[in-house]
Amino acid sequence: MRFPLFVDAVSRRAGLPATQSATIARAVLQTMVERMTGDVAGQPPDELDGYLAGSGSAGGPAAFGPAEFLRRVEERAGVDEATARAGTGAVFATLREAVTVEEFRQMVARLPRDFGGTTQAMPLPPYDG
Repeated sequence: MRFPLFVDAVSRRAGLPATQSATIARAVLQTMVERMTGDVAGQPPDELDGYLAGSGSAGGPAAFGPAEFLRRVEERAGVDEATARAGTGAVFATLREAVTVEEFRQMVARLPRDFGGTTQAMPLPPYDG
């Protein structure tokens, strides 16, 4: 999946403009890198590899929970909490489609255990493209 298609799917799911969805997607992926406890599993959309390639800190993964994850997405994307939450859920739902089930499980296993519904499937509007 190419980045424009990924952003389009995030935009439809979150109900946000494409430019804002692209910014949020980058923020979520960068924050994932900071939080993960190893290499990212799976094959992210082709043009998203750069966001998932390096860690956020030289000392290894950062330990923070879902509230801090969303706060970092808010800050990076320059959006409010509700927009960060909707965008984060849309990014995870889109990633869930972009990789295999096992790859997605491996990715989510590296996130905080109390992430709750953030990585759960979201209703998908019909795709007409």
